[in-house]
Amino acid sequence: MEKIEPYFVPFGRLLLAVLFIMAGASKIASGGAGMIEYMESAGVPGILFWPAALFELVAGLMILVGYKTKLVAFLLAGFCLLTGVLFHFIPEDQTQMTMMFKNFGMAGGFLFLARFGAGELSMDNRASAEE
Repeated sequence: MEKIEPYFVPFGRLLLAVLFIMAGASKIASGGAGMIEYMESAGVPGILFWPAALFELVAGLMILVGYKTKLVAFLLAGFCLLTGVLFHFIPEDQTQMTMMFKNFGMAGGFLFLARFGAGELSMDNRASAEE
């Protein structure tokens, strides 16, 4: 087990990051088709589409490589909680409630990263080793 433990955190970062990288890239590629209206139907100004899409992509990439991990993970935890409540809190729809709790679970994972950092195999660790 000890031999593979150094890979747990980077693999965890990969699992968390891929969702945001794919979602951000997909949103950017779509140009906002349908998403802006969806956001507005939830009471969120459509003008926030582009900043949110770029944030998802860039933050996902930063988590993937482990750069500024504690800050970015904290921001993503808040993003997950906020979007979970804004877009998925529909008590009469079990699927949406499951998605909300999935967001909460991801927020929990990001809070672990925010507290404990990116691990040994990360740009953060490389930068601190050079200092």
